[in-house]
Amino acid sequence: MATEFWLEGTRGRRIFTQSWLPDGSARDQVVIAHGYAEHSGRYDAVARFLTDRGFAVHALDHHGHGKSEGARALIERFAQADADIDTLVDKVRAESGQTAVKLIGHSMGGSLALNYALGHQDKLSGLVLSGPAIGGRLPTMQRWLLALVSAVAPRTGMIALDANAVSRDPAVVADYVADPLVYRGKVPARTAHEMFRAIRSYPARVGALTVPCLLMHGDADALVSAVDAAPIFAAIASTDKTIRIWPGLFHEIFNEPERAEVLALTADWLEAHPGR
Repeated sequence: MATEFWLEGTRGRRIFTQSWLPDGSARDQVVIAHGYAEHSGRYDAVARFLTDRGFAVHALDHHGHGKSEGARALIERFAQADADIDTLVDKVRAESGQTAVKLIGHSMGGSLALNYALGHQDKLSGLVLSGPAIGGRLPTMQRWLLALVSAVAPRTGMIALDANAVSRDPAVVADYVADPLVYRGKVPARTAHEMFRAIRSYPARVGALTVPCLLMHGDADALVSAVDAAPIFAAIASTDKTIRIWPGLFHEIFNEPERAEVLALTADWLEAHPGR
């Protein structure tokens, strides 16, 4: 069972956090950054799988998500979410005695994890990205419109997402739709603007990323294109880089029918990259 606690986030927000601990001493520390509109509780199965393999797992609800404070699904600034992740990473480092942790990020959380890694490589011993929203572009006029709406009406819904594109497993989709902590409205303008602003920055930045990376995507992902992510995967400079594009998998590769294979690869990769 997870241990729940709260962190003080940016702007004094209460940030909901939880940890799953293995029996005995942990082989490594893993932090998870969840995706847009969801929350850390949706990674319970991932965390339990990893704790069975000896890892300690920690995750927070980003501001505006899950049980954390903030306007629903509104990421005011990537820098604020980055600072909250850093608070959790520093807490884990201090309490475990490790100098660095592993960071797993999915979808928008994959972008947040990549952004965090680029600024805090000294605190990470590995980075795992799952279906990360790190590529693609908007036409110039749409980008200007999004920036304008983000500035004057940041909570305005701009983009609708199809829940059926989350997974090919009907039970996963049903649970997603029924989950009261999952936000089902359109993506707020500010959140979309912050995501695309980060995406535009990555081509010029990822050449500096040298931490070991496991980069994964489903090639049937209709929410975040694997084709769009591919150039960023290729441009990451790490000499220890594993790229796995899963044929036929939808967006949430950890919740697809092939989840056991995805989780096993993830745990094997983590084991092959010892903590420090």
